[in-house]
Amino acid sequence: MAAAAGEDSALMAELRLAFVESARKQVDLLKRSRCDGNWNVAAMRLKGLAASFHASELYDLAEEALTSAPGEPTVVRKIEQVLQVFSPKQA
Repeated sequence: MAAAAGEDSALMAELRLAFVESARKQVDLLKRSRCDGNWNVAAMRLKGLAASFHASELYDLAEEALTSAPGEPTVVRKIEQVLQVFSPKQA
């Protein structure tokens, strides 16, 4: 994100928000997935998003999701914890 935003803190905040919103959408899809196909699509999208933002921990967890059963709560919880790091601080 820093490479794309440079010194522009407003752009950095906007990119971070877009990243978190996109990731949360995929996590929501993971939570609602009950079949391998939907689970794998959401996990692959999350993996691609993590790769594009160089979020290695999130990437690894998306990879873990791909090897987990659909609806696996442990991996979903881990992903949500990682996303807390990227979420904007609430005042």
